[in-house]
Amino acid sequence: MRHATRFQLALAVMVAVMLAPAARAVPSFSRQTGLACSACHTVFPELTPFGREFKANGYVLDNLKKVRAESSTGQQLLSLSKIPTLSILMQTAYSQMNKATPDPNGGSTQNGTAQFPRQLTLVYAGRIAPHLGTLSELTYSGKGDHVSIDNTDVRFADMAVLPDKNTLIYGLDLNNNPTVQDLWNSTPAWGFPFSHSNVAVAGSPRGPANVQINQNFGQLVAGLTGYVFYDNSVYLEFGGYRSFQPGAVAPLDSTDSAVLAGFSPYWRAAYQYDWNANSLEVGTYGEDFKVYPGGGAPLAGPQSSYLDVAGDFQYQYIGADNIVTAAGTYIHENLHATPAGAANPSDTLAVTKLWANYYYRRRYGGSIAWFGTAGSRDSGLYGFACSAAQTMASCAANALTTSATGSPDSNGYIVQADYLPWYNVKLSAQYVIFNKFMGATDNYDGYGRSASDNNVLQLMLWYAF
Repeated sequence: MRHATRFQLALAVMVAVMLAPAARAVPSFSRQTGLACSACHTVFPELTPFGREFKANGYVLDNLKKVRAESSTGQQLLSLSKIPTLSILMQTAYSQMNKATPDPNGGSTQNGTAQFPRQLTLVYAGRIAPHLGTLSELTYSGKGDHVSIDNTDVRFADMAVLPDKNTLIYGLDLNNNPTVQDLWNSTPAWGFPFSHSNVAVAGSPRGPANVQINQNFGQLVAGLTGYVFYDNSVYLEFGGYRSFQPGAVAPLDSTDSAVLAGFSPYWRAAYQYDWNANSLEVGTYGEDFKVYPGGGAPLAGPQSSYLDVAGDFQYQYIGADNIVTAAGTYIHENLHATPAGAANPSDTLAVTKLWANYYYRRRYGGSIAWFGTAGSRDSGLYGFACSAAQTMASCAANALTTSATGSPDSNGYIVQADYLPWYNVKLSAQYVIFNKFMGATDNYDGYGRSASDNNVLQLMLWYAF
């Protein structure tokens, strides 16, 4: 039983931690378990091997006094923590592009954007009942100026010891964002960059073209999957999603856009190998999306079909002082029966992200990443036709969403430096560098804008309590 001991010995670990000096911790789960955040995270939000086991087991390991109830036969009917495992996460940021974008009425937009807050999130994280736990977020977005349900992951999980003495964790997962349930930080929902500038799309390392599984349906769907995790090595998951659009009429009708047609199957397979202070994962994941156009068209008949197939890897070294992570993902999308306005009957699109980070004593560190998007030229999807009624200024204002060549190709680098004075406070300086944007290095929009004009600097304070 090579890997099983970590989680089974967790209660002993908690006793040791409680006898040690007070530690700084990620709030909700640390309050629940009594463990410092370094047990589950390298530097938040990236998980350690123990953090992945904790998540796979349904977030239920705890060390809090309970309100309990049992049946006459001893069945546990209630197990509520006396202290609610709530926490607050806040991001405050300043972003500035290399060159201001054109204003629709002429001139340029204001360059340099302060966001206070960018996001403010109330989190409930932890045990709901025996074998049932959750991570649920309610977020205020400064950009949208509204409060909405954010990432939510509800798990039922149990563990069995098999005849070969190895463990089998099995469970069901209910969530609202494909890959938010994943155990590794190599898939879209929890992958690097963990935060980026949302000044238009300039800080997003993919340009305006994006594959569907890369958070296009985040918080717009509800999904149920089943999974097994054998010997903390082999992970298999399968399930699917249906459309759920907050604020929409129930049932959904033709006024809604991007509605999934029936069941959208999702799959995940991964292999993890741990040795000494090292951990390596390789895997694949994907989803088949069939989408009604909506926006006035009945939710029947023609659909756009997106098949996303991806591969990923993650390597970690977690030493006493030094922590190293290298990870990446490649997502390939085939698009058939393309949306209204597309020039081609079918298209392809691929997104690649590779990154590595290093931290010294979980306090000082940084990351470097390469990103790239490549796909079919399609003037209907990625181009922009300026009508005679529009001014040149209003046409040029589409600089971040249009390509003169109809190409989605973009690539570049991200460099980030982090300082954590405490485990739950992170100060970051991030710079996104575009080598190519929407098909070209220079004059990609036909109005004189260069890819490097979209480079963006972000300064951010991210804390949790």
